Amino acid sequence: MMNAKELASVYDTIMSIPGMNDPIKIDLKISRRNVLLLSQAINKALSSEASADSVNLIDICSPESKEELTTFSTECLHKSGLNELNDRLSKL
Repeated sequence: MMNAKELASVYDTIMSIPGMNDPIKIDLKISRRNVLLLSQAINKALSSEASADSVNLIDICSPESKEELTTFSTECLHKSGLNELNDRLSKL
């Protein structure tokens, strides 16, 4: 099994493949329930602390990528009309 440094290097190599920064359009139909779950998953992944012995792709991604994910999550909540519900759930 690879150590954290080697795994980070592999992830960095994958993210550097030509075309990985190219924007794509995704036509997606998703239930409101799954929008809420996806938003919660994105927020949880972005807010979790990186572990010293394990590296995940989210741990090494750029701040710009994290901001794009946050924006995507916010847009999905807005389009589904779940902003207020998500805010209330996050306060629980």
